[in-house]
Amino acid sequence: MPKKSASSKRSAHSKRSAPSKRSVPSKRSVPSKRSVPSKRSAPSKRSAPSGDPLTLLFADLEGELKTTRRFLERVPDGKDDWRPHGKSKSLGELAAHVAQLPGLGILMLTRDEFVGGARPETKVADSAARVKMFDEVSGELQRLVKALTWDHAMSTWTSKFGDRVVLKGPRAKVLRNAFVSHLAHHRAQLGVYLRMLDVSVPSSYGPSADEGPPPA
Repeated sequence: MPKKSASSKRSAHSKRSAPSKRSVPSKRSVPSKRSVPSKRSAPSKRSAPSGDPLTLLFADLEGELKTTRRFLERVPDGKDDWRPHGKSKSLGELAAHVAQLPGLGILMLTRDEFVGGARPETKVADSAARVKMFDEVSGELQRLVKALTWDHAMSTWTSKFGDRVVLKGPRAKVLRNAFVSHLAHHRAQLGVYLRMLDVSVPSSYGPSADEGPPPA
């Protein structure tokens, strides 16, 4: 068989077309500058809570005063000079202090500043007189707290000894810490005195060894 001519051979691979030049990538577009966030608008003032200060802050006040009155009623007459330790207040001094404490709350609600110092406790004739004094000042305190507005509750109250500020803050917070908690502290001390004198101790936040739960 005759040899196929070169021309008859499969045509030589056609020259590969020269690769087209790679297209030069276009320059990346410069990213636009980040937009500067607008300044946050100033937060609006908080609106007053939906409720009065007595209901939201001092709902326990009436119960605290009732419990304190029960403790004062148990203080025995004729034992005013008794004290559990030489450094402790006498029973008469402690009971009088507890009976007068609502007066401190009155002061906090009727003045913006108090300059304190050592003041003698008011002396009372007997347990009945202490309870009467307590009823008078606690009744006035409850009236003032019932009329308390939010503006007055959040206004500043200051206590000083001489020129030194010892207590400063929102009136309602000071009333809670320096009166309500203060009252519970000294009432508990009075309970210890009653126990050591073998006097029945009233119930307070729960039953005592002498009584069941406090009345509702």
